[in-house]
Amino acid sequence: MQSILLIGIIGIMLLLQVMLPFIVKRTVVFGVTVPVEHIRDAHLLRFKKIYAAVTAILSVAGIALFFIITGTMDLPEDRLIASGILLPFIIIFISMALYAYFHMRVVRYKRESQWFKGRRQVRVSELTSRSKDEMLPWYFFLFPIVIGAGLIVFTMMNYQLFPDQLPTHWGPNGEPDAFTAKTRISVLTMPFVLLLMSAMFLAIHELTRNSGIKLSAGNIPASKVRQFRLRKYSSWFLFFISMATAMLFSFLHIKTAYEDLLSGSLLLFAPLAFSVLVFLGAVLMAVKVGKADSDLDRTTIIDEGGDTVNEDDDSHWIGGIFYFNREDPSFLVEKRFGVGWTVNFARPAGYLLILAPIVAILLVTLL
Repeated sequence: MQSILLIGIIGIMLLLQVMLPFIVKRTVVFGVTVPVEHIRDAHLLRFKKIYAAVTAILSVAGIALFFIITGTMDLPEDRLIASGILLPFIIIFISMALYAYFHMRVVRYKRESQWFKGRRQVRVSELTSRSKDEMLPWYFFLFPIVIGAGLIVFTMMNYQLFPDQLPTHWGPNGEPDAFTAKTRISVLTMPFVLLLMSAMFLAIHELTRNSGIKLSAGNIPASKVRQFRLRKYSSWFLFFISMATAMLFSFLHIKTAYEDLLSGSLLLFAPLAFSVLVFLGAVLMAVKVGKADSDLDRTTIIDEGGDTVNEDDDSHWIGGIFYFNREDPSFLVEKRFGVGWTVNFARPAGYLLILAPIVAILLVTLL
């Protein structure tokens, strides 16, 4: 059963990686800005098709080789699942290596074609439509924070219920295989980590809400639909992750206090179910957002050609992945390769958003 589930997840992940060039916004090809009238350029379409084919072939070959090797070694199923964690990283490595190659190809082709030479570049931002988006209110994210605070109160009131050796890691069979001595601090580690993560999710949500709505000058209606969908579904997905994390941490923590409450198989199922649901949620968000203003969108493109073209802001993107723009007040911007958000690394708060939760969690866990 676990092997079938692993194959299913890897299959969906592979399909998503293959589809990436076709679900990003139309005016970005492998992290490079192109004018809206050139998005169906024959060379660019060929690059996308080659990327998709090679990614699929190499990934399938790598997966097949993995199962052949593990099959001949006669590994138990739990060891097979643990080894299978490597497979997603193999697929991502292949995908990113091909992305880097085609990114350089598109940069060279764009430079030779001189699409933006002598044309007026326009930056379109929507400043009045934030109130029209369907992002969740900020107070929704207080629910997991309340759960974390409640878990702290429960722990302090029931300190004696926790064992002298607290589990810190669970093996593939659902049984703990690493422990730490119980103290007033160590027993509160998981609730405090949950509290920090919940606060981080709230901060990310509000930074997303306050980010600029950037539209394509070549097709404002379609790009507006994409921006609203991205904001809406990323808000819902972030809330789902926050609540699911709170439920998982609460389950593991209460199971530690009441060791005989649930079986080890259920302890194995809970993190697995969490991972599957989060993964499926990410896929659903990618599909919902990716259908707008991408190659999958069949709506008519307007305002083609002419002297006006969408802004070429490639100089603010390193490799089409890392965004660095001191003039942009947004902390988060839409990714160029993939669906979701990335940090504006020119803003100090961007580093704070990434490093502060990590440092805080490390301090809590190492105390």
